[in-house]
Amino acid sequence: MPELSLSRPAWLSPKVARTEVLGGLVVALALIPEAISFSIIAGVDPSVGLFASFTMAVVISIVGGRPAMISAATGAIALVVAPLAREHGMGVLVATVILGGVFQVALGALGVAKLMRFVPRSVMVGFVNALAIMIFMAQVPELIGVPWAVYPLFAAGLVIMVLFPKLTKVVPAPLVSIVALTAVTIAAGIAVPTVGDKGALPSSLPIPGVPDVPLTLDTLKLIAPYALAFALVGLMESLMTAKLVDDITDTRSNKTRESIGQGIANIVTGFFGGMGGCAMIGQTMINVKTAGSRTRLSTFLAGAFLMVLCIAFGPLVSQIPMAALVAVMVLVSVGTFDWHSIAPKTLKRMPAGEIIVMLVTVAVVVATDNLAIGVVVGSITAMVIFARRVAHLVEVTAVTDPDGGQVVHHVTGELFFASSNDLVHRFDYANDPAEVVIDLTDAHIWDASTVAALDAITTKYEARGKRVDIVGLNEPSAAMHHRLTGEVTGNH
Repeated sequence: MPELSLSRPAWLSPKVARTEVLGGLVVALALIPEAISFSIIAGVDPSVGLFASFTMAVVISIVGGRPAMISAATGAIALVVAPLAREHGMGVLVATVILGGVFQVALGALGVAKLMRFVPRSVMVGFVNALAIMIFMAQVPELIGVPWAVYPLFAAGLVIMVLFPKLTKVVPAPLVSIVALTAVTIAAGIAVPTVGDKGALPSSLPIPGVPDVPLTLDTLKLIAPYALAFALVGLMESLMTAKLVDDITDTRSNKTRESIGQGIANIVTGFFGGMGGCAMIGQTMINVKTAGSRTRLSTFLAGAFLMVLCIAFGPLVSQIPMAALVAVMVLVSVGTFDWHSIAPKTLKRMPAGEIIVMLVTVAVVVATDNLAIGVVVGSITAMVIFARRVAHLVEVTAVTDPDGGQVVHHVTGELFFASSNDLVHRFDYANDPAEVVIDLTDAHIWDASTVAALDAITTKYEARGKRVDIVGLNEPSAAMHHRLTGEVTGNH
């Protein structure tokens, strides 16, 4: 009998397991105020956001494609569903979450994850920097109009997280900071804003159920647009986060599985009465960069610990000073920002177009408070700049025979809508001899606009009694030209 060898999961290693457990605990502590805040944005009870964070993290740890990434209730999703919760109630909101999850599964199966290859690096850098700015800006309100004791607690939290890793990295510095500051505030009776001030924590596990909405076409018409926006925003943030974690960990993840997994997690979340969610970039950075987690165990435990902390240790967790969590998130924002991208040496060498794309992405994200819109606008800007750059690389060189009976125009470059529009004006129709050869050996036809331009050139020469011969087409260009010539403009 051949010997069977079963590979042991990485998280079964004691060292790895310790890292994953502590990482999950730190993330769970950071999730509580965030989930409550996002519930307030969505206009729902705090338990709705906490339940969503619990189910999202647990389910995605099993069905997701990116290990160690944290999915939970997020601000972007809260903004999408807020109008529904406000105007139509929880039943419609939950139905939207479920339908949004179905859309995500469908989009994932159709290969929407492959669109990530069209996101340029400059957009990715802008996305990361905008994310860091948003994480920081979200903490600012917690430091304005608060008791003076918040500031020394906040400063102490930063000092602990910077210095403690120099002593040991066995225990995550954010966890030490949170425990230490909580102990000090309780022991000294310091009155500062706490997690409990954000809202009441749930005292029991969520119970599954079916949304209380009429199963009619009118209901579908109402929720479908919101569900589609929910699906697209959630997938965009999740796939961008997955790509970021891939770069940090120097590993590849299954983006199609992640897309489908996000949908499954949201469907489950909807049936448990949650507000839905997607990948959380701030908490993912805590888990991956700060805690050093790398497996699905940390993601699972983040959700599990979240419920344990709320149900079993609710009174104690409620006393965690917000200053401790704000310090954690500020340090995360500093660590997330790509400082190399704005260094003078980098800016001096970087093409102007790349810098513009990065700045546009950052500006749009910060202005709209929506990472997905920023990525779309940044990608479109990058495509426009690329098209303009490539369009200027087309050259036309004319060589006339010694006897003056024929001229050969050598065309070099990529011929598409941006470059072809100018191509018509690169020929001397009046003074060229009777025989005109257009040599496309070093060119490539990409679209119908180019075929239409070549037809227009031919028509202009023929109107002057001159014959045009187009030569040197490679196979794809020849096939496109043969199929479309005369059809685009209607000049047969």
